[in-house]
Amino acid sequence: MLHDGSTAWVVDPGDAAPVLAALQSHGLTLGGILVTHHHADHVGGLTALRAPLKGPVYGPARERIPPPFMPMKDGDVVNVLGLDFQVIDVPGHTAGHIAYAQLGADSQPLLFCGDTLFSAGCGRLFEGTPAQMAHSLGRLAALPADTRVCCTHEYTLSNLKFAAAVEPGNTDTLNHTRHCLTLRQAGRPTLPSSMGLEKRINPFLRCSEPAVVAAARQQGADNDDAVAVLAALREWKNRF
Repeated sequence: MLHDGSTAWVVDPGDAAPVLAALQSHGLTLGGILVTHHHADHVGGLTALRAPLKGPVYGPARERIPPPFMPMKDGDVVNVLGLDFQVIDVPGHTAGHIAYAQLGADSQPLLFCGDTLFSAGCGRLFEGTPAQMAHSLGRLAALPADTRVCCTHEYTLSNLKFAAAVEPGNTDTLNHTRHCLTLRQAGRPTLPSSMGLEKRINPFLRCSEPAVVAAARQQGADNDDAVAVLAALREWKNRF
């Protein structure tokens, strides 16, 4: 949720109840909703939020989102509480997945990336291909290093365990694992991350690194191409 003290927007409301509770406790009006993809844990709360909603629902043009909604495609711009966000097509997890990247931020721009990019991981390839996911992750990785990565699941510790198996010598991964363990033990989230950090710890953004390539080859990658490496890593993570 983003709010300015009076109006709130929410991203991927899989459940309406916590949204309604937050609106009530903070005295906020629901001004709009951003949706990244069609899975139920991202749109399940839409129907119940229609009544209090005072603005639009934006969602991916190439996916079936509960109507009515405004279909968004690559390059479109959405204004949220005075902040401009550009829509980026990021297929892979689903066929029409989109992300919202803040434009023209003075510092620490926001990225709402749904299930495409997680901290130290990426989404499963339910509908897309390894090539699509590699391209999508590459587009996100090109965003400024201080971009705040607001993904939609607290998978960080399990992803870091996998990242350490891929790159056991990566001290950034080991240090961040200790940091995240401390956060979770205190009941705090590990998110948002940052793009700069993800490029140091996330094996799916490091598919050209020699250690990651070597690990992927041991898991069945038939060449050193980044797409083949990502495909092998994703299959490995599926059974990890």
